[in-house]
Amino acid sequence: MSRLLAIAVFVSGEGTTLEGFAEAIHGGHLPARIAVVVADRPHAPAIERARRRGLPTAVLPFRGVREEAWSRAASALLAERGAELVLLAGFLSILPASFLAEWDGRVVNVHPSLLPKYGGRGMFGRHVHEAVLSGGERESGTSVHLVTADVDRGPVLWQERVAVLPGDTPETLRERLRPAEAHALREVVRRFADGTFPLPFRPGAAGPTPAGPGAER
Repeated sequence: MSRLLAIAVFVSGEGTTLEGFAEAIHGGHLPARIAVVVADRPHAPAIERARRRGLPTAVLPFRGVREEAWSRAASALLAERGAELVLLAGFLSILPASFLAEWDGRVVNVHPSLLPKYGGRGMFGRHVHEAVLSGGERESGTSVHLVTADVDRGPVLWQERVAVLPGDTPETLRERLRPAEAHALREVVRRFADGTFPLPFRPGAAGPTPAGPGAER
């Protein structure tokens, strides 16, 4: 039986993933609640979206802060808010190893490619879509994966595939990926909520679950 899974959403940018996630919860389509929205940038549009929705927010800047101090502050905040799972939704900072050690198996990221392709440091947003198009790929997609110290190399929990069309630009590809991203995220959260994916998640507990057009089943 599904329950309301308490999720902390980490953001840096526009907040479109956060917006879609919040809408799914508000519409009763997702057994979760947003315990807190955490931004690493005080003026990130995403944090303003969260505030307009009345969601609890916090700003924890990375700049000028020692990693250990940031990890302690973030962990204390999540414990205070009762968070069980951390979702990186357009979060651009690299999480400290000390934070990942404490939240091992409880942090997931949404990445705009079919990992392991087009992942790693510096590969985010438009950079990913440009690389996909430059590489002549016939398809792209989105991956929800467990976050580890090896950037974008954690176990993939779910993938959705989307065709790359003639004449695509980074912008058109990004827009076509949005529904796939939202669906992949919902599927992963549902599985954590109903216990299909255990918390904390350990590699080998469940295999990658690719889904969507053209995916292996």
